[in-house]
Amino acid sequence: MVELGIDTFGDISLAADGTMKRADQVLRDVVEEAVVADQAGIDFIGLGEHHRPDFTISAPEIVLATIAGRTQRIRLGTAVTVLSSDDPVRVFQRFSTLNAVSNGRAEVIVGRGSFTESYPLFGYDTKDYDVLFEEKLDLFARLVRDDEVSWQGQTRSSLLRERVQPPLGPQGLTVWVGVGGSPESVVRVVRQDLRLMLAIIGGDPRRFLPYIDLYKRACTQLNKPLRPVGVHSPGFVANTDEEAREIAWPAYQDMFGRIGRERGWPPTTKARFLAEVEEGSLYIGSPETVARKIAATVGDLGLGRFDMKYTTGPIPHDRLLTCLQLYGEQVIPRVKELLADAGRRLT
Repeated sequence: MVELGIDTFGDISLAADGTMKRADQVLRDVVEEAVVADQAGIDFIGLGEHHRPDFTISAPEIVLATIAGRTQRIRLGTAVTVLSSDDPVRVFQRFSTLNAVSNGRAEVIVGRGSFTESYPLFGYDTKDYDVLFEEKLDLFARLVRDDEVSWQGQTRSSLLRERVQPPLGPQGLTVWVGVGGSPESVVRVVRQDLRLMLAIIGGDPRRFLPYIDLYKRACTQLNKPLRPVGVHSPGFVANTDEEAREIAWPAYQDMFGRIGRERGWPPTTKARFLAEVEEGSLYIGSPETVARKIAATVGDLGLGRFDMKYTTGPIPHDRLLTCLQLYGEQVIPRVKELLADAGRRLT
C-alpha cells in the first residue's frame, strides 16, 4: 500500500491578530503539528532545510529529535537535506543518531535544494553545484551501505577504512533523493541504488511519467532493484473546496509572489492558482476532492509514497492543525479505499 506523508518548511505564519509570528514560535508550532499528524495516522513528516527568513527550519534534525520524543509511530525525515553544502559524514551521524533515539523511525531525503543561500553561508561556490552533489551523494550512499568506508574525491578530505559512529542498526536507513525533473538526476539515483522522490510543484503530474519510465529502464540496464518512487506536492485540506481555496490562495499568492520577485517570474494570478487546483499539482480542497486527486496521481505514476506539503505561505497554525486532522483521518483512508477499488476493478 502507498504511504501518505506530509512536508513543511516551517513557513512563517500568521498570529491571531494578523501579524507575522516569530520564528521561535513557528518552530514550536511545527512540533505540535507533528504530534497531531502522528495522532491522526499520517505515515511520515518531512522538514525542509532552508536558510532564509520566510522559512524557519535550518536544522531539521534538531526539530525531528524533539518530535521523536513527543510521538509514537510517525516516520521522521527531511524534505530536503541540502547535501551539497553539508558534510556527508556529519549528515550520516545526525541521522544515525536520530534513527537510534526514534527507535528506527528516521529517513532522509537529500538533494541540491531549490534555493542557494546555503552555499555562500557554508563556504561553497555555486559554480561547483554539480560536482558537490555528485561526490557527496556518492560518499553518503557508501556510508549508509557499508560499515567501513574508503573514499577519495575533490570536495572533501579522503577516508581510509573509516567506521563512522554511531553505526546504523540492523534495519539501516531509508534514503530518498529529491529530483526536480532532470534525467541525469534520475539515473544518478538508480546508480546509487537509492529511492527517487519527484518534486512536482506545478502542471499535470502525468508529465513526469517519462521520468518514471526512465527510472525503470535504468534499473534494468544497471541491474538495480526497483525501489518505491515518491512524489512531493503542495496541498491543503479544509471542510469544503471553497473554504480550502479561500484559505490557501492568499498564502499561495504571498509566497509565490515573494519568490517570483526574487527570480524574475511574472506575478502569480488567481486564475493560474485555480487552474493548478483543478488540473495541476495543487492538492487543495475538501477531503474527498484531495483524496480523489491523490489517488489519481498515485495510480497514474505507480507511486509508493505521496507527501503533501501542507504549508505554502503564511497560513495560521490552527488552520494547519485542522488540515492535518482531515488529511490523516479522512483523506488517507479514502485514498486507500479508492486505490483498493481500482485494484479490484483491474483484477
